[in-house]
Amino acid sequence: MRRAARLPLEALAPYLLEVSDPPAPLNWSTVFDNGNPVEIEVGFGKGLFLLTSALANPQTNFLGLEIERKYQLFTANRIAKRQLRNVRLVKADGRLFLRDCVPSDSVQAVHVYFPDPWWKKRHHKRRLFTAEFADQCVRVLSPNGCLHIATDVEEYFHIMTELIQGQPLLQPVTFANVSDPANAAEFQTNFERKSILQGRPVNRAVYRKSV
Repeated sequence: MRRAARLPLEALAPYLLEVSDPPAPLNWSTVFDNGNPVEIEVGFGKGLFLLTSALANPQTNFLGLEIERKYQLFTANRIAKRQLRNVRLVKADGRLFLRDCVPSDSVQAVHVYFPDPWWKKRHHKRRLFTAEFADQCVRVLSPNGCLHIATDVEEYFHIMTELIQGQPLLQPVTFANVSDPANAAEFQTNFERKSILQGRPVNRAVYRKSV
C-alpha cells in the first residue's frame, strides 16, 4: 500500500504545540484562538479519534498528547491535510502535562484509550493510569466534564476502574463491552479496530465529574 505523502514541517507547525520550559498552565483561548470547550486525548497514537472527533465537532477544541514524536508528526500530517484548526498536538508525557500545563476545571473531557499495560511488575511504575493520574483527571475536568477510558486488557480495565472508584467526584455514566466486528464504522481508535478484529473484546467506561 502506498504511503501518504508527508507535508513539509512548516505546514505541520500550526498544529504542533510546544511545552514551555519551565512548563506553565496554558490559556486555552490563546492556544486555539477561540473560547470553545476543550477535550484532551492522552496517547493519541495514529490520531483516528482526534481526526474523526474534530471533523464531527468543529465547535470543540481537541488537544492530543503523545510521547512519541513520530506519532505526533504522523497525526499532524493527517490533521493538516484536512485543515482542522480545532486540533493541537503535543509531544509530552501525559502525566506530567496534565499536572504542569492544564488549568484546573478547564476541560470538557479527558479521553484515555488503550494505554500500555506495562505487563512486567518492574515496569508497573511506567503505567499511565495511576492514582496520581486519576487525581489530575479530576482536577482538570470542569464540573459535568467526562473521563472516557477504554482498553482490551481486562485486568488493566479493573485497575483503572478501581482507581476511579477512589475519586468521589467521579460518577459512572456508562460501561460497555464491544466485541462485534460489524460495528467497524464506530471504531474510535486504530487499536480498537485491531483488537476487535483479532477477537479481543474492548472494555469502555465513561465517568462524569459532579458539580
